[in-house]
Order: sequence, then C-alpha cells, then structure tokens
Amino acid sequence: MRVTRRIISMLVLVMLCVLTACGSQTTSSVPVSTETSAETASESKEAETTPDTEPAETNTDRSVLVVYFSATGTTKGVAEKIASITDADLYEILPSEPYTSEDLNYSDKTSRTSVEQNDKSVRPEIGSDPVEIHGYTTVFLGFPIWWGEEPRIMDTFAESHDFDGITVIPFCTSGGSGIGTAESDLKDLAGSGNWIEGRRFGGNVSEADLQSWTDELK
Repeated sequence: MRVTRRIISMLVLVMLCVLTACGSQTTSSVPVSTETSAETASESKEAETTPDTEPAETNTDRSVLVVYFSATGTTKGVAEKIASITDADLYEILPSEPYTSEDLNYSDKTSRTSVEQNDKSVRPEIGSDPVEIHGYTTVFLGFPIWWGEEPRIMDTFAESHDFDGITVIPFCTSGGSGIGTAESDLKDLAGSGNWIEGRRFGGNVSEADLQSWTDELK
C-alpha cells in the first residue's frame, strides 16, 4: 500500500510540474507576441509616413497669360511666339461678327473699321468664351494698330476686366506705326493694373528678338 501511495504521489507531482511548465510557457508567449505585433505595426506606419525619398515638387500653376486680337493673323503669330517663350496660356479675342476683307479696307471711309476707329464710343462685342484673368500675375496684351490706335474691340476687353494686382504688358503689330496712344488709352479704360511700356513688332519678328525683350522685362 505504501508503495502504491508513493507511486500515486509521484505521478501527481509529475503532473503538477508538467502543468506548471505549460502554464509558464503560455503566459510568457503572450507578451512576446504582442510586442512583436506592436513593433511590426509601428515600423509599417513609419514606413508609410516617412518615405525613403522626398516627393518631387510639382507646380501646375501658370502665372502668365497672353491675350491677343488678330484680324489677319499677324498679331496671332507674334502672340504665339511670346506664349511659347514665356510658357504662358493663350487667349484669343474673337469678335462676335468676324471682320471681312471689305471691313478692313482702310482706304474706304465707310468700311466697318473706318467707322469704328472714328468713334471712340464703339465697343464691338467679343464672341470668344470669357476668360478669367484673376490668378495670373502677368498679362501680355496684343493687337494690331489701326489708324494709330488700338482696335475698339480691345477697348471692350479692357473695360470688361479688373486688372488689379496684375502686371499688364501691351504689344502691337504694324507695318511701321508705333504703339502711339494705345497703351495709355487701354490703361485709362481698364482703370487698374500695373501697366508697363509697350512695344511694337513687325509680323516677322524673330523669337530671339522677343526673347531679348521678355528678358528685359524681368
């Protein structure tokens, strides 16, 4: 009997040791697993918030706008060159009623342009979609010279926009006439903006000459 009791006692003792060891392993495994998961989550979050390389700076804002009116295409060619050189947006002023070759007959006192240029109150309607000039810091304003002045449709444009805070740079095209009073006329009609002295160009002006001019403006 004593042997039997001794054997049972030993078996009980062995079972208690086994259970204690298992309990100890189970208890110690919990914090190890939790700590590892926390470190992994922390590293993953840090990898998301702190990339190895800084993202490239992107600036899609365009600060320069070239606005032009061109009845024959001459001013258009110059405007496109300026826009290319300055990386500017381009906006064409189109009349609601296009000008025909008869309208542009300067020798006919009854032609449409002759009548318009002789009446400073005329304001031809603009047919192109409206343009929002706010957000631009610089606006180039191009037009041909008619009778020593800007076309009346340019007066329409100047009176229709607020140039406050914008640097306005007029330019014109002509066979020989200078910009004359066109710059001051447009400035007065606009009533706002920082107007810089304009320049006349021939239709065949080179990009190199236009580049030199825009560099001078800077």
